[in-house]
Amino acid sequence: MIPITASLSIDESEIHEDFVRASGPGGQNVNKVATSVQLRFDAANSRSLPEEVRQRLIVLAGNRITADGVLIIEARRFRTQARNREDATARLVELIRSAAQKPIIRRKTRPTLASKERRLESKRRGAENKRVRGPVHHEE
Repeated sequence: MIPITASLSIDESEIHEDFVRASGPGGQNVNKVATSVQLRFDAANSRSLPEEVRQRLIVLAGNRITADGVLIIEARRFRTQARNREDATARLVELIRSAAQKPIIRRKTRPTLASKERRLESKRRGAENKRVRGPVHHEE
């Protein structure tokens, strides 16, 4: 089990990892060893996730999720397969953790009387400045 929050964890059997050859750092090693990790997590059919977390995860994942609800995370930042596996798992955990947080609902507030007066006074000052900048008329 991979812990996400105090009350949420996902089963390791729900995660599938594929290893492919990566571009980037590694020298000659990059041509021989499959160090890049492609982590797949079936978010749409996961038994570990509550429905509301699943829906938020699908929205948060954006274009990293396939049409059938499989989340794909690619990790090739490091030269070793082990570090890339850790990186991919950490990114998955962070994504699910952010999906587990309920969004704060914004409630409309009305501006106070004092803030309205300050705004209007500021507008008056600005208008006065612009009026003064106009062309000068000389009386003869």
